[in-house]
Amino acid sequence: MSLLRLSRTRLAGLAIGLAVFLAFALIDTPLKHLPGFGARPALAAGVSLLMAIWWFTEALPIHWTAMVPLVAFPVLGVFGGGVVSDTAKSGAEYLNAYIFLFLGGMAVGAALEHWNLHRRIALHLMIRIGASPPRLLLGLLVATAAISMWISNTATAVMMLPIALAVVGELEAQARRPLARYGMALMLAVAYAANVGGIATKIGTATNSIFVGWLAKTHHLDLSFLRYVLIGLPFVVLFVPVLWGALWRFGRADAPTSDAGRDVLRAQLEALGPLSAKEHLVGRVFLVAAALWVFGDPLRARLAPQLPFELANRHYEATVAMVAAAVLWGLRCLPLAALRRIPVSALMLLGGSFAMAAGIEGSGLSAWLGLQLEPLRAQPALVQLTLATFSAVALSAVASNTATVNLLLNLLPVNLPLLSTVTLAASCDFALPAGTPPNAIVFGSGRVHLPSMMRVGFQLDVAAASLLVLYGWLYLPLVVPAMPP
Repeated sequence: MSLLRLSRTRLAGLAIGLAVFLAFALIDTPLKHLPGFGARPALAAGVSLLMAIWWFTEALPIHWTAMVPLVAFPVLGVFGGGVVSDTAKSGAEYLNAYIFLFLGGMAVGAALEHWNLHRRIALHLMIRIGASPPRLLLGLLVATAAISMWISNTATAVMMLPIALAVVGELEAQARRPLARYGMALMLAVAYAANVGGIATKIGTATNSIFVGWLAKTHHLDLSFLRYVLIGLPFVVLFVPVLWGALWRFGRADAPTSDAGRDVLRAQLEALGPLSAKEHLVGRVFLVAAALWVFGDPLRARLAPQLPFELANRHYEATVAMVAAAVLWGLRCLPLAALRRIPVSALMLLGGSFAMAAGIEGSGLSAWLGLQLEPLRAQPALVQLTLATFSAVALSAVASNTATVNLLLNLLPVNLPLLSTVTLAASCDFALPAGTPPNAIVFGSGRVHLPSMMRVGFQLDVAAASLLVLYGWLYLPLVVPAMPP
């Protein structure tokens, strides 16, 4: 990317990131004299802050920034084992098991997209829920959230937006008047449900994979697929009605009285034709993979005594994902055209996130940060949870959710309900188009006015953060321990 093509914000971010790194590298601070670690914590801090600033300002493409540890950590000796050893330690994080889980999951999702099975599922869900204006809005929310659990939020928004546009167009034709507010509510439903639905599973969005990978790497705690579903899915179930209530209150002012949307949905479903043999195959492979993920704990317990090595959750789940992708490839259900839609940049981002976390731990910086956080740990747990949750939602409004998670996981006290809540909160920005790709996609439809989006979105940001504080305080301690073993 030519520097001439960079915006002023990006140029400023590039310069600030480099300046911060040089300050940590050249200025004498206590971080350069940590017993047993020397200057390594200062160097790790400099690289981590440079990456955070570049991610927040998007000074460079996020996947370029994600490759910084692969070069910087060995050159700077962050792990303290020499260039060859440090290169191996940095490079290993780009081959983390969770990256293969995400890759396999995205490949299965790409097959669902290629054969339009996800579209068929979404249309059936919407028809079943109903076609009156309030039910149509609820059906769009539920269908979008359900699809987003298994394929990327961006792909879900791209797929659902034409359905929503077609429904609005037909309703306006039937009513013979524009439906500005109701139409906008349907558009926002696509974006908001795509963001929230991805919270439910490990493979739903990159922030979830970053969180579970960080736990496995830094605290040797392997959350199973089912355990993560127990963390994320109940919040989705709780918050979708909140989304519906806010959007229906906004859109009902000019909502139509007919249920003409049913005809549009049926027409789109009929246009897909009968279920094809390939759709049958993709659906079966997907259901088998999902079942193997959900029931992974008892299956691993059966397999473990027969294996000459330890089978961790992440390795088991990654194997299921990659085998499912290989089966789909072998059945000719995963063509190259579908594979090309897999965002390799997202895999590089995960690798960079894991490498940054490994550098923070291996350099001794994590131990120093733990000491600095003692005053925060002295605060009541509810205060910690409230501050962290509202901060995560606010940060994700102006920066990517992955940058937000990478920053907060490495700064906050190691308390699993707290960190789980922050991870969920990072996917809950609804106020700005730049907050998430689904927001930007829907804003580009031309039916969303920024002031209205900001007003509704801000209310939902506050509602999400408030609900998450209660969720993290009352429910998550029942699902995950307060501290990793």
